[in-house]
Amino acid sequence: MSAQQGRSPVAVAIIDDHEAIHEAVKVWCARADPPIKVAGGYFSAEEFLAEQPPGAGHTVVIFDLELQSRRSDFEGLQRIIAAGYRVVVYSHLSADEIILRCLDLGAVTYLVKSEGKRHLIDAVEAARTDEPYVGPQMAGAIVNDVNFGRPKLAAREREVLIAWFQTESKDLVAQKLHIAPTTVRTHLQRIRAKYAAVGRPAPTKSALVARAIQDAIIVVDDL
Repeated sequence: MSAQQGRSPVAVAIIDDHEAIHEAVKVWCARADPPIKVAGGYFSAEEFLAEQPPGAGHTVVIFDLELQSRRSDFEGLQRIIAAGYRVVVYSHLSADEIILRCLDLGAVTYLVKSEGKRHLIDAVEAARTDEPYVGPQMAGAIVNDVNFGRPKLAAREREVLIAWFQTESKDLVAQKLHIAPTTVRTHLQRIRAKYAAVGRPAPTKSALVARAIQDAIIVVDDL
């Protein structure tokens, strides 16, 4: 991936209970183009949240869903997202229902560890933007959850999408719905990811409007 002008360097925090994963991700980040700063490594969600003020210091959190308890830590994931962080779940778990639940909770991307370095680096770069990143397992889970090529949008995703069509900025959407601007961006990113996964990409606002009209989410008179 080549350096992109005008963007500040991305930084990540790693939450994983295996030291080998920490070391591997650090090497991958150092070799990325441009390099990705690893701002901290943690072995649990609790350790991370205890040391980090809400929303400060990191652009992206790489989060292993199954930590020392051997249980899927959905609560920890939810707390990290609620604190204002953009989360890439990076786990060996590949069940569709787990992937979809993490996306519903607000993770911007879900990657299975077997998908490797290239997917993780690309996902980290995409996570700080409005552009979606869809790995193979995430794509499969989304496709299995939709009918006839129409993505299954959550009620809140539909609400954010319609509000965005009817306003001039994501900040105004946030004010209208009483949520953070970062939450608006996350919802829009997931909506784009769902459309991309079913072969109907919508990289721009106008493209999303067209998809929403096609899928009867909104009508022209509502715009």
